[in-house]
Amino acid sequence: MKKYCLDLRVASAEHLTDHHVLLKLTSDDALPEMCPGQFVEVRIDHSPSTFLRRPISINFVDLKRNELWLLVAAIGNGTRELYQLKSGDTVNCLLPLGNGFTLPSNDHYKGAKKVLLVGGGVGVAPLLWQGKKLKDAGLEPAFLLGARSAKDLLELDLFKKVGPVYITTEDDTAGEKGFVTNHTILQREQFDLIQTCGPKPMMKAVAGYAREKQIACEASLENMMACGLGACLCCVEKTKEGNLRVCQDGPVFNINKLLW
Repeated sequence: MKKYCLDLRVASAEHLTDHHVLLKLTSDDALPEMCPGQFVEVRIDHSPSTFLRRPISINFVDLKRNELWLLVAAIGNGTRELYQLKSGDTVNCLLPLGNGFTLPSNDHYKGAKKVLLVGGGVGVAPLLWQGKKLKDAGLEPAFLLGARSAKDLLELDLFKKVGPVYITTEDDTAGEKGFVTNHTILQREQFDLIQTCGPKPMMKAVAGYAREKQIACEASLENMMACGLGACLCCVEKTKEGNLRVCQDGPVFNINKLLW
């Protein structure tokens, strides 16, 4: 898929929490083709200590509005600068990067109908658009979302428009108490495919459940990335096929490739 370096305009910056912002970016030209699970490398223009672009998952693409959505957690100097962006500002983006989630078909995960999308923290970001793609394809997506507390749950209203949403929180302020792999939905229902993104310990636990139940599973890795183009090798993951570059060969992998 062709890559582009584009100056995009901030159509809106919606502050969801005191450290999460939903940036909706647009352009006078049509946005390039992208798919769920891919990411964007964003240039940070006003942080003297930030020399590298920041990798941000694609949250959603609204074709009618010609908008690219990025869900950003302000956790460092670079992302704090992105949190401060306002409508009308310009953001330089390198996109689309990496390989996304699979849409079940006769060639991939044939017969998969019910798909469980499991996310934790800001790792929920790429699952919204993937869920919409699955629904549009006539499949049955469901979401299992985990967070430390109810205040950390993001975009719930949007997820609920796509499919049923199941929640866990560590402090028991919403949904069921515990981690995503503790949710009773995993005992009550059978799924054909699991796709997950979030902290690595969470994804390893989800992968363990999938293997135990013999369910196909894909995980979107969040290794540290610098260039996003496979040149710097800082995001390498040891796999059954040797060392693979998460930004180039992933970030989405079938768990059967991973040494989990």
